[in-house]
Amino acid sequence: MTDPNLYLPAGSAAADGFDLVVTPASAGWGYSGLRVLTLAPGASRTFPSGEDELIVLPLSGSGSVTVEGETLELVGRASVFDGVSDFAYVGRDSELTVHSAAGGVFSFPGARATRRLPFRYGPASGVPVELRGAGQASRQVNNFATPAVFETDKLIACEVLTPGGNWSSYPPHRHDRTSEHESELEEIYYYSFRALAPAGVPTVPGGLGLQQAYGDDERPLEVLEEVHDGDVVLLPHGWHGPSIASPAYDMYYLNVMAGPEDERAWKICDDPAHGWVRSTWQGQGVDARLPFYSAPDTDVRAEN
Repeated sequence: MTDPNLYLPAGSAAADGFDLVVTPASAGWGYSGLRVLTLAPGASRTFPSGEDELIVLPLSGSGSVTVEGETLELVGRASVFDGVSDFAYVGRDSELTVHSAAGGVFSFPGARATRRLPFRYGPASGVPVELRGAGQASRQVNNFATPAVFETDKLIACEVLTPGGNWSSYPPHRHDRTSEHESELEEIYYYSFRALAPAGVPTVPGGLGLQQAYGDDERPLEVLEEVHDGDVVLLPHGWHGPSIASPAYDMYYLNVMAGPEDERAWKICDDPAHGWVRSTWQGQGVDARLPFYSAPDTDVRAEN
């Protein structure tokens, strides 16, 4: 049975006008956090970043972000299934104001930070779009804030899009130990879905996917959960994967990671019982439904 502290159904972690609030304290760990905010047309929201560095990433709609009198305009996107978005980085110990003339939904991936880095803009054209896996394990990764792409103090974040019926976050892997092959990172999954059924056909409200994670004798963990729009899964440690998209829905998740490592790196270790599957991808092509889209002026890379 899933630990109830690790699965947050949509709306269950709403607070202070935000659709979702996950802080290091509420998650029971040290670094990773995430907020999601819906703004009505013409609305604004001002709040402090506190000890956390943040990225302001539009999930839908457009807006502006103002810090210390400087304003960055975000073009945004219609939805997470319609394009890569630009974003803004906000350092710790800042007060930010987010405004949306037409309305929108904004995510705030965050991490407890030591250094205060400058407020700055991340263009959509600078987001590498990567295709991972092959066959039914194919998925698209938008690496907007991974270590080689965008500088932060601790935060690592990316978006993963999985065609209906495919397995993502596969093979199961972990990153919860400091070693040559792993970096210690707490991880948040935030889900969204797009129905593939024709108009007028009944669908499951909020879409449908499955998320699995498991630990070991030293550090037990058990997650096997049906996930829907706005649901969140917290992964403090252990093997995680697969994330499975129902054949009736394309699946999106936002990954937020941070940890205590001195070096900001995303190093993973496959579960030995499943890692061999990577060798089978050499003879398979990437799912023809991918990419859903690519970033402007950015090459799509295919990696296993």
